[in-house]
Amino acid sequence: MKQDFSLSRTVFPVGKALKGGRFFSRSIRFAGRWRVVQLGVILLWTSVLPISAVRTGSQFKATDAQVSYIGRVERDERAGTVRYDWVGTYLRVAFTGTQIGMTIADEGESWHNVFIDGKWIRKIRVSGKTPQRILLASHLERGRHELQLQKCTEGEYGCTLVVAFDLPDGGQLLSVPRRERMIEFIGDSYTCGYGTESNRATDPFRLETENCDKAYACILARYFGADYSLVAHSGRGIIRNYGDTVQVSKGNMSQRYGQLFDEHNTVAYDFKAYRPDLVVINLGTNDFSRVVTPTADQYIGAYVKLIARLRRHYGEVPIICVTPHSRSPHLATCLRLLQLQVDTDKKVHFAEFMPAIITPDKDLGASYHPNYSGQKKLAMTLIPLVSAVMGWDLETWKE
Repeated sequence: MKQDFSLSRTVFPVGKALKGGRFFSRSIRFAGRWRVVQLGVILLWTSVLPISAVRTGSQFKATDAQVSYIGRVERDERAGTVRYDWVGTYLRVAFTGTQIGMTIADEGESWHNVFIDGKWIRKIRVSGKTPQRILLASHLERGRHELQLQKCTEGEYGCTLVVAFDLPDGGQLLSVPRRERMIEFIGDSYTCGYGTESNRATDPFRLETENCDKAYACILARYFGADYSLVAHSGRGIIRNYGDTVQVSKGNMSQRYGQLFDEHNTVAYDFKAYRPDLVVINLGTNDFSRVVTPTADQYIGAYVKLIARLRRHYGEVPIICVTPHSRSPHLATCLRLLQLQVDTDKKVHFAEFMPAIITPDKDLGASYHPNYSGQKKLAMTLIPLVSAVMGWDLETWKE
């Protein structure tokens, strides 16, 4: 639904320009004070500042039929809003005009990647329950453009509410067809992109260095030109969470997998948003972390139940069970026993990352998690198996 409005206040990105950004400065008077505002061909900044804009435009609700959301989201048709918290959830929409903004809020703190016409523009930080207008991109060429906005941090830290899209006067939203391929990834911090933008293993976790788009799952999906959904949470196992003192943890991934939200509600997910062509499971590192561990029967039993659940919801979709690159001997043994137990299901496949490919000095980020360099190596080792299982052709590496 289209509504007319006058922009009396918007949010304008300023700050340090990233590589490739070009800008110039202009002094503008705000409330009796002069401030320097940086204007650019395309906005490549990571902080925001309110400014006044004397012009008219159009606003479109977040639930507009032209907008596609990929992942688990809650739509409020009456309010016209869309809410989600799972890492990697993204929206895609085309638009006409020279710029696009949006009205957005967050119950905590979330970072989002902004892509225009398939190119990464910048990351934005969204925080605060009061909806705010953010100018995503400006000074574009006239004509049709595509926006993709991806939540690249975990639901533990924030739940995003998309309220509306803002376009200049005469601008329109247009639909973007969904991709023909769809992959669902079920995982933990390795799938979430924990520490992918850190370059030192001894760095502590910081939300601003988590970026799922630089983790193996998104890299692999991008390679095959597939849409994707991440059902992942750092520190969680299929039955036991990291460092827990019990063998069966509350809030493990077996429980969370059935939820519409990762952290902000326990309402059941109806499994109607999409049907994947492939499911990739990468769980087990946290199950066998320090303090205590589940028995082999507990871990394998939970894994078999998850596979059965996938069969109920998705039918005979191929499933790839990945042995984590940081596997312990106990975990490796359990996964071999699992393989024997599900041997009659010919559409369940098993994969291992190539050994010794992660070098500590180059490939590890925060808290000894793979950074972008390490994640690319992990993705490259899975690509041949995905190609073989799915019959998808290999292409020239595009990262």
